[in-house]
Amino acid sequence: MEREKTCCFTGHRPQNLGWKQAEQDLRRILMEERLALEVERAYLQGYRHFITGMARGSDLLAAEAVLRAKSLHPDIWLEAAVPCKDQSRHWPRAEQAQYEHILARCDQAPDYLPDYDEGCMMRRNRYMVEKSSRIIAIYNGRSGGGTKKTLLMAVEEGLDIIILDPEDPMEGA
Repeated sequence: MEREKTCCFTGHRPQNLGWKQAEQDLRRILMEERLALEVERAYLQGYRHFITGMARGSDLLAAEAVLRAKSLHPDIWLEAAVPCKDQSRHWPRAEQAQYEHILARCDQAPDYLPDYDEGCMMRRNRYMVEKSSRIIAIYNGRSGGGTKKTLLMAVEEGLDIIILDPEDPMEGA
């Protein structure tokens, strides 16, 4: 796929999202709607390839939004940038099931996965940024970690950056 038509996602894990895992929290519901809106906007602007890092929280929400859009636009391509074997091994069972369900519906996933090591997540993030021209981030502006580092990479690479506030998902919509 062409970089100009590729969009990736980054964002916080559940512990850094105000709603954590609460599916009925209004902020989560609004974030799902906002992700759907941003994926549709990207599609209308020519984006066809979307990459998710398949991490808990934001990545899985974004992947679900892309899969919903794919039901309307079959030419959408969803890639799972899985960083290591057994990524979901220690997750709660419900999230493991969600992960497997999404992975089975992706158009592309790695054939070979290395064992976990300290740098595998950042290598995955670098891969996504280098393959994309746009990044959609669920970022609270405060927490550091992988989301902030990935956004800094995106700035260095000159990506179009869209930041969604997990506390006010419809801000700027």
